[in-house]
Amino acid sequence: MVTKKPPAKVAPVKRRTPKAEQTINVSVAAPVPVKTEVKKDESTVGKIIGLIEWVDNPFKLFTVILLGFLVFAGYFAWDSRQVILQAITSQDKMPQLAKQENLLAPARSLMKDVDGLVVLIHKANLATNSRTTVLALNADGSREKSMEGTVTSLFNASADRNAAMVAMLNNEVLCEEFNPSSKVGEWGVKQGVKFMCRGSIPPDMGKFAGYIAIGFKEKPEDIAALKTRINLAATDLSEE
Repeated sequence: MVTKKPPAKVAPVKRRTPKAEQTINVSVAAPVPVKTEVKKDESTVGKIIGLIEWVDNPFKLFTVILLGFLVFAGYFAWDSRQVILQAITSQDKMPQLAKQENLLAPARSLMKDVDGLVVLIHKANLATNSRTTVLALNADGSREKSMEGTVTSLFNASADRNAAMVAMLNNEVLCEEFNPSSKVGEWGVKQGVKFMCRGSIPPDMGKFAGYIAIGFKEKPEDIAALKTRINLAATDLSEE
């Protein structure tokens, strides 16, 4: 008789519960931008280009123009300081222009003799840097009263005007191509003026009551004779 062996006991298998997956957050730092220094162009051309790039609206443009005018005026005043200062300090001793009724005859005679287009007589006040147009004549000798009484500056941003002022303070008659820098000057251009001569009244060193300006269509041939005639007229236009 065969005895059957009981079946072997098998230990139960323990199932492992799968562990939850762990998420590891790894933050990667953003790359730090490397600053590249742009070397500025310190040359004159570079500065000009930088200024042009800076001017991006009308206000900045106006600022640049204003600063340019102030720098130019300051330089000119410094360069001509002795002439201007001497004239201002002797302002009280200056002769005066003749009365308006006594200005007409010498001014008309000058215009006729030299064949001018316009004649202008300005009264000067160096202390206030102003001039007053007291007489304006057309080519036919008639008065242009709309210009008379006009007040503008003696020295301004016009290089031509400033050079003429210094020349007259030094007792010179300056004749040159004409570029208007005032309302009266623009009127002269409308009359056909392209060349202008200016002379001090009276024509004496250190005396400056005002000046006479005569305009021409073109440059006269004999400038030396013209300057002499202007000085003669300027003498008649003043009261000592």
